[in-house]
Amino acid sequence: MDTLPTPLDALRAAHGGLGDFRLSAPPEIAAMLRRLQDGNVALNLNAPAGDCYATTLWAADAARGVLSFSASANDQRVHALLEADECVAVGYLDNIKVQFDVHHLVLVHGGKSSALNTAYPRELFRFQRRSGYRVRPVLSTVPVARLRHPMIPEMQLALRVLDVSLGGCALFLPHDVPTIEPGGLLNNVQIELDPDTRLRVSLRLQHVTALTSESKGARLGCEIVATVGDTLRLLQRYIDQTQKRRRLMALG
Repeated sequence: MDTLPTPLDALRAAHGGLGDFRLSAPPEIAAMLRRLQDGNVALNLNAPAGDCYATTLWAADAARGVLSFSASANDQRVHALLEADECVAVGYLDNIKVQFDVHHLVLVHGGKSSALNTAYPRELFRFQRRSGYRVRPVLSTVPVARLRHPMIPEMQLALRVLDVSLGGCALFLPHDVPTIEPGGLLNNVQIELDPDTRLRVSLRLQHVTALTSESKGARLGCEIVATVGDTLRLLQRYIDQTQKRRRLMALG
């Protein structure tokens, strides 16, 4: 039986599944960085260990191959980023999330100001917010997200993943767990979708929705604001494979 192509088919057909999101042409990269700089757009630099620093892009010099972010030399979060081998820069232009990897940050002092310098990026990723194709895990797996409660750091949580997309996920919060307020950042979240797909991300809680009385819990709608390493590729593969399993189950 012939099936209609899904949004995932288009993603899979282009450059390892992420071609529709990737900007790799130098003029495109320069134009996007210029928009971030001219708009004084807030950027978050997110390290793998969960450290996060809010900054702006001061300069983007393609000729020298250098980016410069605003920084406070006395901020401990800056020094935490300097100790990390890599981090991810994330910012928003209207409804578009812009993300790129940052490697080997260097703190530079100049007069009364300081800056964080890094290499000029070779590629950027651009995601349309709230337009991700979501899938629900198949019944044979029970994906979980492991994290610390943002208001009670000593409380470790293992929340069931209700659905997932390239841009976000929904988690189930049981009724007996203290509530989590929308707008907060959840750092260093370990998502275990199946034995082969384990991700480390930062999530922003967008909304909390009460479910039916029988479910005794709430739905946490989360946006992925930062990923580490090959997380996006792993996530794309999981979404693709889950869709294939569901189509096979429907045909059976």
